[in-house]
Amino acid sequence: FNWNSAVAYALFATLSFVGLKLWSDVRIREIEGETRELAREARELRHDLTEETRRAEARERAEAKAAQFYDLIRQQKRAEVVERYEQIRTERLSRAEAAFFRDTVDRFRLDLSVAAYQTGLDLMRTGRYAEAADAFQESIHLKEEAAHIPAVKYNLARSLARLGRQGEAIILAQAVIDQNVDRELQDDGAFLLAQCAEDLGNIDDARNALRMIGRRWPRSQLALDARRHLGELNLRVLRGQVQA
Repeated sequence: FNWNSAVAYALFATLSFVGLKLWSDVRIREIEGETRELAREARELRHDLTEETRRAEARERAEAKAAQFYDLIRQQKRAEVVERYEQIRTERLSRAEAAFFRDTVDRFRLDLSVAAYQTGLDLMRTGRYAEAADAFQESIHLKEEAAHIPAVKYNLARSLARLGRQGEAIILAQAVIDQNVDRELQDDGAFLLAQCAEDLGNIDDARNALRMIGRRWPRSQLALDARRHLGELNLRVLRGQVQA
């Protein structure tokens, strides 16, 4: 009886220990899994906190720069506003701020472009064609798609022709002919192209441009001059052929 009791106690103790060990291993694995999950969540929270802090700092910097930029706008410092726009647009602006700044800069660009165009015209009147050409190019650079740009290109071509740069003037004159924004300038561009081509000795190109005026713009004020000059060029070509 004593022997059987001892064996039973020993067996019971062994089974209890084994069961406790198995339960303990399972519980340890559960705790390790929970620990890993908590560590992952902690890393994500730290990352989110870092990102949020970075966004808050970036937004704070953007607000400060936006306030400075807005002060320039209020002071009507158009050139400085246009110059600094590329920097401010990369900041973390709100949609309203970005839209307001973009529209304002577009308006300032147009104002500066028109002002540069007027400056170029004034310089042309005094015979300062090189400076006028620079002003016209600045006007185009500021607002290339504006409605006054065909007139700018036409007067730039005139300035370049005065400077002996007929090749460049011809390219601009052709651009004036091809555009449809200001059609009243198309015949002027064609006449200027004919003059530049004649200066370069390209008589055939000059005659073609003059013919185009009579064909496309027969009611133009330049049509009579174009026909008259075309006749002179035709006579010149005829005399050259006779001499040859």
